[in-house]
Amino acid sequence: MTTTHSRTASPGSAPAGGGRKTRGRPPLTASRRENRAGLAFVTPTFLVVLVVVLIPILWTVLLAFQHAGLVDIQGMGVFGNWTLDNFRDVLGSAGFWSSLATTLIYTVGATAGSIVLGLIAALALRKPFRGRGLLRGSMLLPYVAPVVAVAFVWEVALSPQYGIVNDWGAALLGWDDPIAFLSTREYRVSLLGLEFDIPLALLTVIAFEIWRYFPFAFLFLLARLQAVPDGLEEAATVDGATVTQRFRHILLPQLMPVIALLCVLRFIMTFNKFDDVYLLTGGGSGTDVAAVRVYDFLTSRYDVGAAAAQALVLAVVLMVLLGIYFKFFARKVQEEA
Repeated sequence: MTTTHSRTASPGSAPAGGGRKTRGRPPLTASRRENRAGLAFVTPTFLVVLVVVLIPILWTVLLAFQHAGLVDIQGMGVFGNWTLDNFRDVLGSAGFWSSLATTLIYTVGATAGSIVLGLIAALALRKPFRGRGLLRGSMLLPYVAPVVAVAFVWEVALSPQYGIVNDWGAALLGWDDPIAFLSTREYRVSLLGLEFDIPLALLTVIAFEIWRYFPFAFLFLLARLQAVPDGLEEAATVDGATVTQRFRHILLPQLMPVIALLCVLRFIMTFNKFDDVYLLTGGGSGTDVAAVRVYDFLTSRYDVGAAAAQALVLAVVLMVLLGIYFKFFARKVQEEA
């Protein structure tokens, strides 16, 4: 008699003879593993950007369309009484358009001046000489020093009572009366027999901005100059090119992409600048830039909605200006480079 031994299949084991496949999670492919790893790396950054950038922007947009006082924020909800009155008040206010014009003058002047001064410093310090490293390091002091400290130094130096600038002006230039650089809105000057008024306080603030942020442009431009091959200038020198010709036809095309990038970065940073102007003049004497005006809406009127509306309008203006730049100038700069 033949005994037949039956074998019980264990749970989850595949039946003999190639039966149906068991249910289970399919193995991860290499691409899916890479996607999960990339998602794990991106998620912390996305959360930080969401909390620090996106949510405040959305909250500002919501406040711009509501009547919001400083004491009303805690009890406000997302869906409040929507209105356009804040934008009517901002656009119809007497000082808004003059403040916008002041901001544009301040931004363009400070941006162009800091880049030009940074370019001059980079060209002067690109060749090796004794003490070059120490001099390069000292160029960074205006940028790395605390803004409160350097603003205080400028206030003391420009003071009409005890400032060193007025002492030098009286001794070397023959100034009859001390000049209040930070509190004079218009100052009459004579040049070649012509008399005209200059916005002295605004020009002083622009000069401070140029001095403080030219090291930012200096670092970018110096790094690009160090990457220019020496053979290009040597060949041009052998061919009889002058210094200005070498700069115009060799160095400047190499620097144009960096200069274009600096123009965009410095324009954005300066357009939104608040602390430098507020510490020097408090926004007075013709230096009422947009950022200081938004701050005044918050501190003097306690009108959060109007301040948010003005900030939103300024953001739109900045986006339009940058759009014009990228539309008409960015591609031309890239083609020339």
